[in-house]
Amino acid sequence: MHRRTVLSTLAVAVAGGAAYLAFPQSSTLPALGSAEAQATPTDVDTSGIVDMAIGDANAPVTVIEYASFTCPHCARFHAEVFDELKKNYIDTGKIRFIYREVYFDRYGLWASLLARCGGEMRFFGFSDLVYDAQKEWTNSNDPAVIVDNLRRLGRTAGMTDDAMNACLNDAEQAQAMVAWYQKNAEADGIDSTPSFVIDGTKYSNMSYAEFSKILDEKLGG
Repeated sequence: MHRRTVLSTLAVAVAGGAAYLAFPQSSTLPALGSAEAQATPTDVDTSGIVDMAIGDANAPVTVIEYASFTCPHCARFHAEVFDELKKNYIDTGKIRFIYREVYFDRYGLWASLLARCGGEMRFFGFSDLVYDAQKEWTNSNDPAVIVDNLRRLGRTAGMTDDAMNACLNDAEQAQAMVAWYQKNAEADGIDSTPSFVIDGTKYSNMSYAEFSKILDEKLGG
């Protein structure tokens, strides 16, 4: 499985009336627990960031996915595994599925800002669009092109330009989301995407057959 260094710092620069959410431009980003990561402000209020979840809140098994909208392996998981999990385990009330974003780059953060812009009701629908069109909307080295591609997906999902601009320019929300991600990822020992925490136990990326076997065992099947 492809492994990527976990993002640890976020710099938000405001220029020309827009918030440019800029990550350190380095091929090796500092890992959680490093001195640089520990220098990240700890007083960011993350109370307004909520888990995006589907399925019965009282389901006997809880699955947490850690994924990045720019991760090809995450897109493959959602194309090849997630739909089957939803049909056989989420929609049937067997599991509660929680999606937690991971930020390796500013593009993934932008996608997440827009996904959350529509609220919980639109989050998973927009996420499907982002993963389905991942190769297309990320196919540029120009940040302006990337954000325009994401806006087009947002319009497809029913979002207005004004709403999307407000969400993309919300630097306070962006900082809170990154701090929230860091806290959760460190607590669960996340160092690659996609990763899963199933009833407290961490697992790496896997096929539907592997996933269903684990779930059936936990469900007593």
